[in-house]
Amino acid sequence: MGNEESGCSKGSTMLAFMIGGLVGAGVALLLAPQPGKETRQRVKELAEEAKEKATQCAEEVKSKVTSTVEKGKGLVEEKKSLITTAVEAGKEAYAKEKEKLGKS
Repeated sequence: MGNEESGCSKGSTMLAFMIGGLVGAGVALLLAPQPGKETRQRVKELAEEAKEKATQCAEEVKSKVTSTVEKGKGLVEEKKSLITTAVEAGKEAYAKEKEKLGKS
């Protein structure tokens, strides 16, 4: 069973690892022996990096979702057209048979 079937996508798994890595790096920075000014600067840099990566990941997910939705809409329209055609053919066949029985 793949990740897609269990409800986890590759994107969400990657995002979880990325967030975990950033949290771990932040904790390491806070516990490392360095002056407060340097620590604050590093935390600020990490926060900016995390924001950029999260934005990039969100854009990728949005793009994939949009693509999937568009494919889904196309598939629905295609199936709707097939069903409409089949219903119309069924109505025509019914009308012809009804007409034949009426003449008999």
